[in-house]
Amino acid sequence: MPPGGGGPMKDCEYSQISTHSSSPMESPHKKKKIAARRKWEVFPGRNKFFCNGRIMMARQTGVFYLTLVLILVTSGLFFAFDCPYLAVKITPAIPVVGGILFFFVMGTLLRTSFSDPGVLPRATPDEAADLERQIDIANGTSSGGYRPPPRTKEVIINGQTVKLKYCFTCKIFRPPRASHCSLCDNCVERFDHHCPWVGNCVGKRNYRFFYMFILSLSFLTVFIFAFVTTHVILRSQQTGFLNALKDSPATVLEAVVCFFSVWSIVGLSGFHTYLISSNQTTNEDIKGSWSNKRGKENYNPYSYGNIFTNCCVALCGPISPSLIDRRGYIQPDTPQPAAPSNGMAAYGATQSQSDMAAATPLLQSEPSLTSDELHLPGKPGLGTPCASLTLGQPTPPSSMPNLTAEAALTDILPLKDEHAGHQFLTPEEAPSPPRMLAGSPLAHSRTMHVLGLASQDSLHEDSVRGLVKLSSV
Repeated sequence: MPPGGGGPMKDCEYSQISTHSSSPMESPHKKKKIAARRKWEVFPGRNKFFCNGRIMMARQTGVFYLTLVLILVTSGLFFAFDCPYLAVKITPAIPVVGGILFFFVMGTLLRTSFSDPGVLPRATPDEAADLERQIDIANGTSSGGYRPPPRTKEVIINGQTVKLKYCFTCKIFRPPRASHCSLCDNCVERFDHHCPWVGNCVGKRNYRFFYMFILSLSFLTVFIFAFVTTHVILRSQQTGFLNALKDSPATVLEAVVCFFSVWSIVGLSGFHTYLISSNQTTNEDIKGSWSNKRGKENYNPYSYGNIFTNCCVALCGPISPSLIDRRGYIQPDTPQPAAPSNGMAAYGATQSQSDMAAATPLLQSEPSLTSDELHLPGKPGLGTPCASLTLGQPTPPSSMPNLTAEAALTDILPLKDEHAGHQFLTPEEAPSPPRMLAGSPLAHSRTMHVLGLASQDSLHEDSVRGLVKLSSV
């Protein structure tokens, strides 16, 4: 029993050799776990996102908060100081109607402010390069240098020639009616305008909600202003006009706010009603892009020629899905796959396992030896159970499951002394891995030995399997 060995273990079989490498050079690359990120976290435009990308707004939202304060404060004062008196003196339906209008205004405002207005995704580097290549081919240029693409491309829509402008920021030709917002730094489909009062752009996906917001806000403002005035008149009939103002200062504040805001809100609602009826955008109307008359050269190709149809398309048509997928996951970089371990590390060389497998055909084509072929006269069979197991002894390879410790050590290690006639492979005869060093210890050895694992702890267990097979040829 070698020193350091443990007690015997009777009637047992050996466990399979572990093929996991313990050396740093042969250890497989571990895949790094990269936390999945959503697309809104790396969105190129100047936008702010909340609730894990569900809410999308412009970066400048100060005026939006002012809008919220004005609506909430004015409505709150109205419900707190005016509605109780009006419900008793006139009808309880006043606070009910006012509440319905208030919730409708808040719902459409938040829907307009928190949604994607129709942002167009920017071109990827490959798409931008392909587009520039197509432009160069169309222009007949073969130079490899950078050539700025043309500013416009013409398409025909309902018989009208429409020019598509190239966006140097997004690297795309904008679709018809799209424009680039300088504040949000995005191309928006059917761009109407950037509204600081709602804190977002107004485009194809939220225009109807913007129109419903300003229209319902007009009704709410007129409603509050009318009944605030009614409240002051009723109180002045009882206590006088000055005393009525002193008794309800909140009513005076509401009247002032509504008076100065109702004109702009009602005027804005009327302007957008005209735009919807003619199927135009604010951007197109300001630029004077189209004419409402079909006979003119610049007639509007997007108008259906009917006010009712234009309104139905703008307010009741389907809402297109968002094109930026802001809550989608970014695909992480694919890690390098680990080299497969085939259990061979012949000669202790540092080449890759694929090179070693190609350079050692014996390890690939040699058939597995059976217990009958390895049985020697005067020795116990390989299939007999072991008499004793010394802890710390090497375990045989898994390719010979019936091989026991005593038979392995007595049959294979002394093989050279007891059978001198057996032909052993010399280092010159044995195939060598490519790029093997001439000064390797194996180059000075006349015979190839299988060393015990107790004396070669630096060798991998997989190399034992390869050397055992080579020495048994």
